[in-house]
Amino acid sequence: MIGYTLLGLIVAVVAYAIWAYNALVRNKNLVAEGWSGIDVQLRRRADLIPNLIETVKGYAAHEDKLFRDIAELRTKSIAGGTVAEQSAVGQAMSQALGRLFAIAEAYPELKADANFRDLQDKLAQTEDEIQMSRRYYNGAVRNLNTMIESFPSNLVAKQFAFEKAEFFEIGDAAARDVPKVDFKTR
Repeated sequence: MIGYTLLGLIVAVVAYAIWAYNALVRNKNLVAEGWSGIDVQLRRRADLIPNLIETVKGYAAHEDKLFRDIAELRTKSIAGGTVAEQSAVGQAMSQALGRLFAIAEAYPELKADANFRDLQDKLAQTEDEIQMSRRYYNGAVRNLNTMIESFPSNLVAKQFAFEKAEFFEIGDAAARDVPKVDFKTR
């Protein structure tokens, strides 16, 4: 009787180890899939930027430094890198594009240009897709990291050298701050 109990316990432990290993592999692959989604959207944004720059250049040629900065950020984005590096480049790119759109506000004929509006709409749609991809990726990272840190799956994770993944976070600490609203009249 003790032999069957011991055999049953061993079978249960082995079955759990197999399940935990497969779950860790599945979560690791979901993280890779999530990163791939972010990468696709970052490339799409990088592909739209030269067209947007050329359209704006015709109206605001004197903004050469901003155009060079955006081109440099685009190159860094295409080059890839770690999650933290891509996050920092993405944050800087969003700020630079914000400055570009602020410049466009000063040129009513540019804002009326159909090509510019189309590019602006595509870029806005791409930014939304990047945000959705980030959420998916971060959810997959959360699930993987939870399994790696939770007992008893952490034993399997440690045995097979699974490593925690890095979240895709906002690079600018000021962007995380809650805005202050003051309704007092002075």
